Amino acid sequence: MNKQHTNRLVHATSPYLLQHAHNPVDWYEWGAEALDKAKKDDKPLLVSIGYSSCHWCHVMERESFESPEIAKVMNDFFVCIKVDREERPDIDQIYMEAVQALGIHGGWPLNVFITPDQKPFFGGTYFTPQAWVQVLTNINRAFTANRQQLEETGEQLSVHLAHSDVSRFMKNEAATALIPDVKTMYAALEKHFDKEWGGMDRAPKFVMPSVWRFLLRYYHLTGDASALRHVQRTLDKVAEGGIYDQIRGGFARYAVDGYWFAPHFEKMLYDNGQLLSLYAEAYTVTKDESYKKIVYESFEWLTAEMTHPDGGFFSALDADSEGDEGKYYVWTQAELQDTLGSDADIISEYFQVTPGGNWEHGNNILNRKQRDEDFLKQKKIAQNDWQRILEAAKEKLLRRRAERVRPGLDDKILTAWNAITVIGLMDAFAAFDDPRFVEAAQRNMRFILSQVADGEILYRSFKGKRSSTMGFLDDYAFTVHAMIKLYQGTFDESWISSADALTTHALEHFYDVNEKFFYYTSNAAEKLISRKKEIFDNVIPSSNAVMAQNLYALGTILDREEWKRMAEEMTSSLNDLIRSEPNYMSQWAIAVTEIKKGFKEVLLVGRGVNSLRAQLQREFHPYVLLQGATSTSALPLFEGKTAMDGQDTIYVCEQKTCQLPVHSLEDARKQINAESEK
Repeated sequence: MNKQHTNRLVHATSPYLLQHAHNPVDWYEWGAEALDKAKKDDKPLLVSIGYSSCHWCHVMERESFESPEIAKVMNDFFVCIKVDREERPDIDQIYMEAVQALGIHGGWPLNVFITPDQKPFFGGTYFTPQAWVQVLTNINRAFTANRQQLEETGEQLSVHLAHSDVSRFMKNEAATALIPDVKTMYAALEKHFDKEWGGMDRAPKFVMPSVWRFLLRYYHLTGDASALRHVQRTLDKVAEGGIYDQIRGGFARYAVDGYWFAPHFEKMLYDNGQLLSLYAEAYTVTKDESYKKIVYESFEWLTAEMTHPDGGFFSALDADSEGDEGKYYVWTQAELQDTLGSDADIISEYFQVTPGGNWEHGNNILNRKQRDEDFLKQKKIAQNDWQRILEAAKEKLLRRRAERVRPGLDDKILTAWNAITVIGLMDAFAAFDDPRFVEAAQRNMRFILSQVADGEILYRSFKGKRSSTMGFLDDYAFTVHAMIKLYQGTFDESWISSADALTTHALEHFYDVNEKFFYYTSNAAEKLISRKKEIFDNVIPSSNAVMAQNLYALGTILDREEWKRMAEEMTSSLNDLIRSEPNYMSQWAIAVTEIKKGFKEVLLVGRGVNSLRAQLQREFHPYVLLQGATSTSALPLFEGKTAMDGQDTIYVCEQKTCQLPVHSLEDARKQINAESEK
C-alpha cells in the first residue's frame, strides 16, 4: 500500500477502517467531528459503508479511493465518512433501507449521500471509477443548483425511515394451535425446497441455519420424515460442496451458484457459530457421524485461526489474498501431484480435481460429489485405510497452503458474533460431551464480560481495547442466550444471574412499551435520524426473536410470569407474518414452538447431575430446560427438591407443577415425552 497519504482513520480500531487509513481521501469516522464540519462548511456528507472481508469494497478502494485524482473530487465536494458496518450496524441499517427505498438494489460497499442533518437523498453500491466521478460531479452540481429538491427527497426518505416495521406487520388475532401453525409454516417453506441440491431453490445459496433448525423442531413435533430428509439433504450437500473448506474445516459465507460449489470465499464467524449449532443438533437427531466430523473440523479451524490468545473470537477471514479472490483455497492438479505423490490420483478423484481445473484459470475448488461410504464402496477401500490416506493428505495440503499469502484477518472481536459462537460451542458440548467445547465457551464469555462489558453495559467490539460504541440489541440478545446455554451445560448459577442482569438492562434501555418490542439501539446511545426495530431474520437471526426466546426461557427458570407474557405478546402479534413468511421469520418460528409448546423443566439433584445432564443432552430435547444442583440451589423451582433416598433424583415439571420424582433416565424420558393436558 502507498503510505504517502495518512488520514484520520489511522487512529481507528476497526481493521476495515484501518485498511483505508492511507487513502488520499480525507476520511472521517462517523461522529460529531464529521457531522459538525458538514454543517459548518455546508457540504453534503458521503457515507461509505463496508466491511473488511467484502470483495467489492476492496475493488472500489483500489480503483477509486486510492486514486489521488478521484480523492480530490471527493475531498473538494464532500465530507467523507467511512463506516464499518459490523461495528456500526445501526448506521448501515438506516442507510441501506434508504437506498432500497430509492429502488436501488442494496449491497456493499454502500455509498450514501446525506445532507448535513443526516437525511439521505441518493446512494448506490459499487461504482466504476468513471461512473463514480460522474456521480460525485452530478451530486455536487445538484446540491448547488437544486438544493431544495435534494432536501425534499431527504425529508421524504426520513419520513419513510421513521415508519415502524412492527406496526406494519403486527396483528391482533385469536390464539391459534401449535401443530396447524407449524404445518402451515412447513408448507410455505417446502414449496421452495431444492429437492436435488438441498436448501432453497435459488442462487446464490446461503445456508440460513435457523431455517433448518426450525425443520428439526417441526420433525420433532410432527414426525414428518420428509422434513428431516430435506434437512439431511441440505446438510450433506453443504458439507460436500466448495462452500465448506474441505481440508481445514469452516464454512464460507455463501455459494455463488445453486449447488454449493463455488463459494464467496470469505469466512464469517457468525455463519460458523450457527453451523456448529445446526450440525450438532442434527447429530443428536440422526447420529450421523459425518455431522460430528463437521463440528470437530470446524472447531479445530476456530481454535487454530480465529481465537485471540485470551479467548475472544475474531470476526472474519477475507475472500481475497494478493488481490485475487479465493487464491488461498484453490489448487491445480499439478500442485496436488507435487504435494501428495502416489496418493494424488485418489485424492484428486475424491475432491473432483481435474487437469484443466473445475473453476477459473485452471484451478480447482475442492469439493465432493458423494458421501464417504459411497465413495469407499465404489473404490473398494476399507474405512480405516481411507482415514489414514485422507488425514495424511489433508496435513500435507495444509502445510503447503500455509506457505501461501494468507487472506486478511479481521481481528476485531464482536460481542454478538462471539455469543453466537458460544451458543454453537454449547450445542456441540451438549451433543458430544467433549470438555474442550465448554472450556472454549466459558473462556470466551469471561473474556467478553471482563474486556468488552462494563457491568450490565455491553459494548460492541474489542480490538486491543474496548470500543466506545455501546452494544446493540443483538449483542444483548445473543449474550443472554449464550448464558442460558452455559448454565444448562454447567449448572453454574452465576450465568443465570448475569443473564437476568443483562435482560433487565435491555428492558430498561431498549424496550418500547407502546409496541412491546425492542429497539435495536439503546436509549443511552448516540441519536441517529431513525431508531429502528429489527424483526426479520437475515444471515443473523432477528434480535427481537432471540429476545422473545430469552424472556420466555428466563421467565420460566426465574418464575417471572411478566417476562413470559411479554414473549407471548411479541410472537402472537407477528403470528400471521411468521406463518406466511417463515423463510424470513425462521427464528420467530422456533420461538413460537417454544412458547406454544411450553418447556418441560427437568431438575437434576444429586452428586451425579453432570452424568445425567450429559446423557439427556445427547438426545434432541428442544423443549426441555435443564436445571441441576448437587445439593441446594437459589433457583425458584428447586425449593423443597432434594436427592431422595440418597440417590440422584430427577423432577420433571411443567407450569410449576412437578410429576413424581424418579431416579432413572428411562422413567424421566417417559415423563418428558408425555403430552400435557392442555
